[in-house]
Amino acid sequence: MPALPIAQRLIRKGDWSGPAEPCTLDYDERFLRRKRLSTDDGRDFIVDLAQSTSLDDGDALELEDGSRVMVCAAAEEVLIVTGPDLPRLAWHIGNRHTPCQIEANRLVIQNDPVIAHMLEHLGASLAPALAPFTPEGGAYGHGRTHGHDHGASAHAH
Repeated sequence: MPALPIAQRLIRKGDWSGPAEPCTLDYDERFLRRKRLSTDDGRDFIVDLAQSTSLDDGDALELEDGSRVMVCAAAEEVLIVTGPDLPRLAWHIGNRHTPCQIEANRLVIQNDPVIAHMLEHLGASLAPALAPFTPEGGAYGHGRTHGHDHGASAHAH
């Protein structure tokens, strides 16, 4: 059995162009370090990054042969949050360290019944949807909001 091609280089959205095979992953699947993946057309490959990384929709993984695989955010069950005071609702979502996609007139979160119940009590309107989930990456750049590793930050512990 031939060895699978390996991707050790991540190129962020906007920093690359040209052809690429799509690989559709949901929010949880887009957080990885080393994993076997398949493109949407069934081509298997290995991702082997230096550290656990949050991949964003539109990023590319470069394989050993120079070909690229484009990361695509999969549609998944989300809640569309609207209401008269979105900044207040966003604060409560963030206070629970819940990933949140922030848009001009709505917030998008993963479908979580506990958070949904809290938001309803705060006056939010909720609508379930099936859509790509691309939340904010956190205050220190790309990444997940649940960690505490700030990299080069203004404070030290």
